[in-house]
Amino acid sequence: EVQLVESGGGLVQPGGSLRLSCATSGFTLSDYGMSWVRQAPGKGLEWVSSLYSHITNTYYADSVKGRFTISTDNAKNMVYLQLAGLKPEDTGVYYCASAYSAIESDFRDERRYDYWGQGTQVTVSS
Repeated sequence: EVQLVESGGGLVQPGGSLRLSCATSGFTLSDYGMSWVRQAPGKGLEWVSSLYSHITNTYYADSVKGRFTISTDNAKNMVYLQLAGLKPEDTGVYYCASAYSAIESDFRDERRYDYWGQGTQVTVSS
């Protein structure tokens, strides 16, 4: 059974940091492109960042570039998103998602993803 389980969300002040974790199981991580996608209150899904676990390429939305860092620990089947310099507009539910044999252009299309986690809430507020 495929599972993606996010954790690490919470309430943080503007300028603060968080590390989100995605525990994966039931599939071979290197066969999938892995992404973080968020949804702000009352808005649609927004792609945040992606990577391939077996190579060093990483991809970021312009809104988070330079502030967020995506990474993996292949030995532990984990995907992480380090959030820094948080802004109120970063508030939302953050989802971990996987897309089989994805290419870069796939990442921004929510229909392309095969599996999703349940999400973890990030709230940035003073």
